[in-house]
Parts: sequence; C-alpha cells; structure tokens
Amino acid sequence: MRRFALLALLLLAVVPAFAQGPGMRPNIIFIMADDLGYADVGCYGQTQIKTPHIDSLAAEGTRFTQVYAGSSVCAPSRSSLMTGMHNGHNRLRDNVPHGVFLRPDDVTVAEVLKQAGYATAAIGKWSLGNPGTWGVATYQGFDRFFGHLDQDQAHFYYPDYLWDDEHIRLLPRNRGGKTGTYTHDLFTEEALKFIEAQKDNPFFLYLPYTIPHWSDYPRDTPESQIVPSDAPYTDKDWPQTEKNYAAMVTRMDRDVGRIVALVKELGLDSNTLIFFTSDNGPCETVSHDPEFFDSNGVFSGYKRDMGEGGLRVPMIARWPGKVPAGKTSDQVWAFWDVMPTLAEVAGLPAPQGIDGISMLPAILGEKQEAQHDYLYWDYGHCREVYQQGLRMGDWKAIRLGADSPLALYDLKADPGETTDLAGKHPDVVKRMEAHMKEAVIPSPDYPVGELYVRK
Repeated sequence: MRRFALLALLLLAVVPAFAQGPGMRPNIIFIMADDLGYADVGCYGQTQIKTPHIDSLAAEGTRFTQVYAGSSVCAPSRSSLMTGMHNGHNRLRDNVPHGVFLRPDDVTVAEVLKQAGYATAAIGKWSLGNPGTWGVATYQGFDRFFGHLDQDQAHFYYPDYLWDDEHIRLLPRNRGGKTGTYTHDLFTEEALKFIEAQKDNPFFLYLPYTIPHWSDYPRDTPESQIVPSDAPYTDKDWPQTEKNYAAMVTRMDRDVGRIVALVKELGLDSNTLIFFTSDNGPCETVSHDPEFFDSNGVFSGYKRDMGEGGLRVPMIARWPGKVPAGKTSDQVWAFWDVMPTLAEVAGLPAPQGIDGISMLPAILGEKQEAQHDYLYWDYGHCREVYQQGLRMGDWKAIRLGADSPLALYDLKADPGETTDLAGKHPDVVKRMEAHMKEAVIPSPDYPVGELYVRK
C-alpha cells in the first residue's frame, strides 16, 4: 500500500495540460491477439484470411510497420507491456519458471491510469500472476479481471472454469462431445459489458485474447475443441488445422468490429483510442504451419526466435480526429513504450526508471523527438540456448548461445535477415556487444541467463 500511495502522490503532483482540455482522458482499448503473425491480417499483406474489421481499423487510423513485442514468448512480452521494461530489466523474462510473477513493487500501466481516474479491466489471458500471489491482475491496478490467470490454462478454449475477479466461475461442459462455452466468445461479451457499464467514465480495457494461439494437447482433442466453426473456410481445399486457424482469426476480427460498433453506438468514438497488436510472432511448433498463410511475410523466425518474425508485430492505433487516418508509419517502438505513451495520453508522467519512451507524438502524426538508442530482447534463460537480440538504428544483432559470435543484419536492405554482415562491420559489432552487456541487469530468478551475461 505504501508503494501505491507514493505513486499516487508523485503522479498527482503534476497538473497535466493534456488532461485539462475538453474531451481529453480518452477511453483506451488495447486489443492483443496471441501468436498472431505480422502478416496474418489483410492490412499487413494477408490475402487468404478475411479480416475486414481490423483492416478498417487501419484505414481509419495509423498502421505501424516497425513495432516490436516485448519478447518472442507470452509472459515476458506481457510483463514488458504492463511495466514499461525491456527483457534485460523485466520481472518476467521467460515463460518458465512458473513461480516468477509480478510483485508489490512493480508498477503497471493500469496503476498509472487509475491515478487519472480511469476504470480498468483486463479480460482474457493474464500470465503475470497465479492465485495466491501478488501478481494477479486485481492486485496490479485492475478493477476488473475475467479470464485465465495461468497461461497454460489459456491453451484450452473449452476449460472447466475461468477466473472472475478473484473467484472461480465454473463453465458448462459436455465431456461427451462439443462443449457449449467457447472462452473467446465469453471474453468479447465481458468486454462489451465493461464498455457499456463505463460509458460515462474514462476507462482502460486491456483485452488480451487467447486466439489464434494453437493448442496441440491433449493430442486427441477433437477439432470441435479448437473453434466452434471453421466458417467461412469450410469449403476450402485446405488442411483442417488451417481452416480452423483462419476461422479463429476471422472470428477475432468479427469481434473487433463488434467492439468498434459499440463504441460508435455509445457516442464514444471521438474520445476512444483503440490499439490492435499481437503478443509475439506465430508459432511453428504445433500442427498449424505458419508458412501456409505466409504469416511472417518477408521476415524470418517464429515465436521463441530473435529474428524479426518472432518479434515484429502488427500495431494499429485509431482515434478519430487525433490519430491520422489511412497513414502508415515506420516509427520504431516496442511494448515497453506503451506505459509512458498511455500515461501521457492520460496527462500523467510515467514512473521513473522504466525503459519506455512515450510514442504519443508519432501516434498523433507529429514529429517524434525522443528515440531509443537501441531495443533489446533475450530468451532462453531456463532453456538450452540463451538468445539475445538488439536493434540499433537499422542494424540488428542476434546471438544464439552464450559463446556464439554476434550475427549482424542490415534491416533496411535485408529485412529477412538473410546475410550476416558481422565480418564486414567489426566496429558496429563491438558497439552492439557493448549495448547487449549494459542492457542486462542479472536476475536471481533466471540464473542461466545471469551466468551467460557474466561471461
């Protein structure tokens, strides 16, 4: 409580000019897909999967082409989004061990926005704290939570229960066949209810959907356990897994359309900032093949990789009258920039000591003065290969293994990271290595990574 009270005093000590104007403190809706590839939606190049509502979101807003997830896997990416930290400083730096969660001294974007008078809700996949820990969403600034606390439970679309705030909500289940409660549909209904209930107050809705994350277990899971219907792809000459994947994406697109329609119906359109993104790149270690739909476009790598395909994600921002419509921006930013950006939107300063920079000028179509010296990621702290990635300008460096040399790529000339230029630019490699070293504060929760960094 002392931490939260101090945060409130620090934030309220500033009288924000942005929040004082009429119609400011906009509602904020942040929609995030799970394992959706950069090119899995039409406005980013997809030609086979129908996403008309997400495409309209881009047409009515700004489409960013160089935005990066917080990590190439779920939990650390979400931790980065919530706390404004890159993975060298992140609380959660991997999907395992499962005992690492947010703690009382972590400050989340929801806690910041509450100081500006926002009602806050997280609906969907949380991943940052299990029952009985300080990391649950309702202990981290959210007034309302509905969904999966444990990310492994989120692999199943027809579970026995979901968390409703701090209580279990049992779900109807027919174990003999197709079940009647598809979690994605429940998330959308709860999101719509929250928007309706808060229509007269500024609100922050964080909506991390679980689709199209692909579940491969249990191995005998019926096709009906993945998505209620494979429409509108039923008659396609595709493998059933690909019909299901496409149907999930289109189902999510439908619900993005429902959310925008409700915002318009309630008269909130001109005062609502909507984001759409994905938590990381597509997954190739399941029955769904991301190459079938060319999910990565020109990029290489997948979920769990340091390549652009594992890290670069779609990002759309829509705010009628504020965010330029029909614009494409190549501004480079990452998930850890979301907290300071939304703090500025709400008229508050961001907490000190975070890695993020407010990207509000770029989102509003203005000149973005503040820029990152570099972006940093890592993965594999508790796995066989510890990977590091760093972007500096148009240069991208990747290290696969603690004792491996850096590979260096020129993203402007070679976005697919096909040609290693390390041997031709030793000066650049030296600078990238120095940045990699300074970017990491070792964490006792991830001893493998700590040992690698110390070498």
